[in-house]
Amino acid sequence: MKREIHIVGNWKMNQTMHEISNFFVEMSKMKMELKCKAWIAPQALHIPILKEIAFTTGSIQVGAQNCCEQDAGAFTGEISPLALADMGVEFVIIGHSERRTIYKESNELLNKKVLKALSHGLKVIYCVGETLEEREADLTLKVLAEQMSLGLKNLPEDKAANLLIAYEPVWAIGTGKTATAEQAEEAHAFIRSQLTTHAERTVILYGGSVKPDNIDSLLVKENIDGALVGGASLKAQDFRALCGSASVIRK
Repeated sequence: MKREIHIVGNWKMNQTMHEISNFFVEMSKMKMELKCKAWIAPQALHIPILKEIAFTTGSIQVGAQNCCEQDAGAFTGEISPLALADMGVEFVIIGHSERRTIYKESNELLNKKVLKALSHGLKVIYCVGETLEEREADLTLKVLAEQMSLGLKNLPEDKAANLLIAYEPVWAIGTGKTATAEQAEEAHAFIRSQLTTHAERTVILYGGSVKPDNIDSLLVKENIDGALVGGASLKAQDFRALCGSASVIRK
């Protein structure tokens, strides 16, 4: 089953207007035909800016880093998935380890977010991954199975095509440590085995200190279909290099 490689930049709470402008100026200088999916999730307030740029260039899809489990109402500071869809946003990241750890988002809450976002036609990147303590206790597969079963509970079969999974070992995010390609492949294969529908077609991304110098060793693995990238997505040269590697590897 051929799966298109995705490089997804999660800008987190970074990038000023000046930096965004410089990013796309630099990207435009690097002439190369992309043969992968290039997606970026900026801060919510910058989504309209990137949507305008993406409409002009046509090469990058724009998404959100989070959304609420409700469409509308008295939820100050939250981001409506209905509003995201209405704005033409293509995807939303749900369950990133920072949301799980810092904001204590449970699998049950994330399940509500996943179902709500999918109901509005948004693509969902659902994140799963273990902590260092869980890996050292040999609990990785148990944690992944629980996050998958609870977070994707009652997933409608007709929405499964819009679901992507991101495996992000918490101990490798922003630490400079990266799971070996073999460790990542083992986790990706297990995640695929947990999918009840569209398993062979579902894109599974790796996230955890991905850089231009380690992306190739990951992408050659059978079940690794791209990357969810933090720091390396902030600089146009690095992001383009990641996309360049992805463009020569077809799944």
